[in-house]
Amino acid sequence: MSMNIFRLCGDMSHVFSILVLLLRLRVAKNAAGISLRTHELFLLVFLTRYTDLFTTYYGIYNSVMKVLYIASTAGIVYAIRCQEPICSTYDKAQDTFRHFEFAVLPCAVLAVLTHFISGEGIGLDLFRNFQELAWVFSIYLEAVAILPQLIVLQRFREVENLTGNYIFFMGAYRALYIVNWVYRAYYEVGYRHHYVVYFCGVLQTALYVDFFYYYVMSKRKGGRFSLPTQA
Repeated sequence: MSMNIFRLCGDMSHVFSILVLLLRLRVAKNAAGISLRTHELFLLVFLTRYTDLFTTYYGIYNSVMKVLYIASTAGIVYAIRCQEPICSTYDKAQDTFRHFEFAVLPCAVLAVLTHFISGEGIGLDLFRNFQELAWVFSIYLEAVAILPQLIVLQRFREVENLTGNYIFFMGAYRALYIVNWVYRAYYEVGYRHHYVVYFCGVLQTALYVDFFYYYVMSKRKGGRFSLPTQA
């Protein structure tokens, strides 16, 4: 798997966003304004996407990044669920998006339909079919995984600085990866356009657009970052 500047910047943006959130939890020692459900979805994304971690070696960089994403996201979930005093500050009443019914199940159905309609699994053994299906599922799920977090922020309105930075860099990571996919399709031998990936990437980035606008405006004005009230 080749490296290019867009992928590298996307990966670094993703890593930085996770580090910012871990720093925020460690320093503030509270989970106010953080959605546990979003991070449970992201953990499921990484676990289903990286089923090849122990079966296919793509290089040290690739392996380290996969382990980092899984371990750090699992650590965030653990801290919000179990680690005092962080878990006591998690506001379950604000984090009410029904992520299993409205994210996991629909994405699983879409993944199964896409997998069989596309014929990607033809000629593959059972395990490779499972890996392909799990990968497609992870692409769909990642597109909507940020929804619970955006809903929580809308309810809190006031966005803490490190939380805002975390979400900004998460959105930037996906935007950079869209460019990376297109670049690879044109310049990397054997890599082809994958329109399901494009669609999900654009959808995921579009969910951040409103947040990006208010984030940039708050940085420009130098004031507190707050989201508008719902009509």
